Amino acid sequence: MPASATKSLRVAVLADSDTRWKWGALTAHRIAPEHSDVHLDGYLLRGRATPTARQLGEVGVRADSLREVTAVEFLRAMREESYDILVLALVGGGAQAMLHGLKRVWEDRPQRPVVVTGYVGVVYEKLADGLLLRHGADLVLANSRQDADRFRAVYEGVGADASSVTEVALPFLGGAAYEGEHDPYTVVFAAQPSVPESRKDRAYLLDRLVQHARRHPGREVLLKLRSKPGEHTTHIEELPYQKLAQRLDLPANFRLVYGHMGEVLDRTDLLVTVSSTAALESLHRRIPTVVLTDLGIRESLGNHHFVGSGCLASWDQLDDGHRPVPDAEWVARQGVAAEGSYGTAFDAARERIAELLGRPGGLPPLTPYYTPVTAPGYLPGILARHHLGPDGSPLPGAPAADKEPGPVRQIVRRAARGAYRHGVQRVAPVIRRMGEL
Repeated sequence: MPASATKSLRVAVLADSDTRWKWGALTAHRIAPEHSDVHLDGYLLRGRATPTARQLGEVGVRADSLREVTAVEFLRAMREESYDILVLALVGGGAQAMLHGLKRVWEDRPQRPVVVTGYVGVVYEKLADGLLLRHGADLVLANSRQDADRFRAVYEGVGADASSVTEVALPFLGGAAYEGEHDPYTVVFAAQPSVPESRKDRAYLLDRLVQHARRHPGREVLLKLRSKPGEHTTHIEELPYQKLAQRLDLPANFRLVYGHMGEVLDRTDLLVTVSSTAALESLHRRIPTVVLTDLGIRESLGNHHFVGSGCLASWDQLDDGHRPVPDAEWVARQGVAAEGSYGTAFDAARERIAELLGRPGGLPPLTPYYTPVTAPGYLPGILARHHLGPDGSPLPGAPAADKEPGPVRQIVRRAARGAYRHGVQRVAPVIRRMGEL
């Protein structure tokens, strides 16, 4: 493609955790109209899950610029900067607050970016709540045909415009298809920060994984971890497997590993999890994949999403040599695209964005479903958590509402942020556990 035919595209991604940064940045590249030269600016929303430098490096996604911001700082940047596309890679409440803030920021601008949002992975809880909090974006991405159908049903069911729902696939699928057993045969357990929650259940899963390693000394058994103690991801992890493992006599063929999930899957012969999105990455590559039933099939675990997948099994079955066979129809409805259609999965989103970017006269104002009229007892609290008033404008005293903080204020803010994270990550879990005694 000649350089003259390449269109420069400015894209911003606002994310509140390492996982959402990965989703947002990869999505930005996937949905960019064809033959676009993407300039990507990353904004990390300040909070308990703001990713560390190590986590950002592990994600492996690069941006042309990357900085940490408060909600008000971000809105100020959106008023001053000019972008073509904005991806909100946030939890539902954060997305809703930004939609109202952006509506206010852009009310006098003839041109604004195309606003895109969606979900990092499997949607197995808070479907209506999360969807309505994301309503108002130009595109609400659904990672599968099943999700697209459910999303439209929710919006239409409350009388909201459902035209924003756009079917895509998970943006981080890829890698070589599984071609047969490795030497040594490798079993990987994909751990999750908050599933299951209790010490008893987490200790049980770790014990069964260690037992599996002892039963099969010729296999390599890996515990794939998301974060190191003290770091946080999308969910709070109060009982890291690392700490539980310190008390055990681990066999020589058992190891704890970090790193990029795709690189771990390159050497995986059997992927085991409770309900991690890693299962979909594994299925996409046709790697034998098991979703555990040991703790039951329950909504609170998220493994109920895999009913009908052919992947549900227990550790007893795995110890006895069970090999799962995924249901082809179920896999096809999950956006996994194992049959080879992944290359076209984002075409509809690209076409929709190109259409919106070329709309004569620019785009209309953002119109979220929730307003002070439709949700007067809910919306103000969501906005206030991000220092925004009911009309989307910064509340009096909001951090950095009017100017960049000075050097002293920056030092104080960093110290306060460190104290806050220490409280959330270290002190609060101890207090909760003491309350359970």
